[in-house]
Amino acid sequence: MSGYLTTHILDTARGCPAEGIHIALYRVSGNSHKKIAEAVTNSDGRTDAPILPTESFKTGSYELIFFVGDYLRDTGQAEGEVLFLDQIPIRFGMSDPEAHYHVPLLLSPYGYSTYRGS
Repeated sequence: MSGYLTTHILDTARGCPAEGIHIALYRVSGNSHKKIAEAVTNSDGRTDAPILPTESFKTGSYELIFFVGDYLRDTGQAEGEVLFLDQIPIRFGMSDPEAHYHVPLLLSPYGYSTYRGS
């Protein structure tokens, strides 16, 4: 297998990469979640290495959780104890053992989107 998974976060409200956001990756099987990786975004809004590198890659169902609450507070885009967006889960499947999967997050304080990138 030579597949791998990357991600990055763009702050669409501020028009820049989102630095310092904690990300967790889980492998999902039925109702079971197993954390398999964690990373923090760098100044380019990316992780320093693939969040799921080739040597650990397996096809299946996964979930990325983006912990955006502190970032939104720190950048002055949100305040208070309860935020509209605090943690963003994105569940997706990877079926091609040879593919590069890229799951970006386009973030603003009151909305987000994602897609399969390249």
